[in-house]
Amino acid sequence: MTLEVVLITGMSGSGKSVALHALEDAGYYCVDNLPPELLLPFVALEQEHKATRVAIAMDVRSASSLPLVPRQLADLRRQGITLQPIFLDATTATLVQRFSETRRRHPLSRKDVNLGEAEHQHALVDAIELERELLADLREQAHVIDTSIIRSAQLQGYVKSLISAGASQLTLVFESFAFKRGIPMDADYVFDVRMLPNPHYEPELRPLTGRDAPVAAFLAQNADVTQMFDHIEQFLGHWLDALARDHRSYVTVAIGCTGGQHRSVYLVEKLAAVFSSRWVTLKRHRELDAR
Repeated sequence: MTLEVVLITGMSGSGKSVALHALEDAGYYCVDNLPPELLLPFVALEQEHKATRVAIAMDVRSASSLPLVPRQLADLRRQGITLQPIFLDATTATLVQRFSETRRRHPLSRKDVNLGEAEHQHALVDAIELERELLADLREQAHVIDTSIIRSAQLQGYVKSLISAGASQLTLVFESFAFKRGIPMDADYVFDVRMLPNPHYEPELRPLTGRDAPVAAFLAQNADVTQMFDHIEQFLGHWLDALARDHRSYVTVAIGCTGGQHRSVYLVEKLAAVFSSRWVTLKRHRELDAR
């Protein structure tokens, strides 16, 4: 049986431990902070032990050897190993807040202990931006999950749904969101649907979501909604084959409205239903999943 390796990387403070716990719950043998130099020997050892599912977390604490990883991943793929890289990201402001709340030291922060509060914040931002540069190549090769405003339970659910989909030539993720809470950092394409009729202003529809039949019926009868759906479907239908030929493993399409409850949810549900017949397709509703 082919060994399946999930590689968790990402920004410090973005939730790698949470993701690793989700994989452990799903039956993976998990190793945290594995030095890149040990990646290939470790995988070879697990193959000897007839392991089937392994999850490995790496981060910037191994900064000097991180440049080895992209080539190692290519080696593993050539060996026929099923590989799923996942990169956890978050906004700089979110990461600064998390480090401030936990009073943890960033792995790349200066060792000065006598910095004032303003100097400390500036040094922390510098460390985070340096970390982004060091991890850029790994981020480019992975499926990105933005953890800025999602709960730990949401992140665990997203990771479990991703691995349950299995590795394929291309996995398509449709994600609804609210513009008022920010654009997801993990989006490859963002479509703004705030100009469409808003069910929020219909009293009987306000408490419902885009997954409910009355809201779907309200939106389906509007020509602008139909045209927006057609345009997005045509755009993706034209370019997904090209992305797959370019060896893209994951594409995240984010649909945003004002509250992330009605219009974006409806379009994500409808688009996922259409594209699931051809691609491995996942759905995320950032605001609804947080309830």
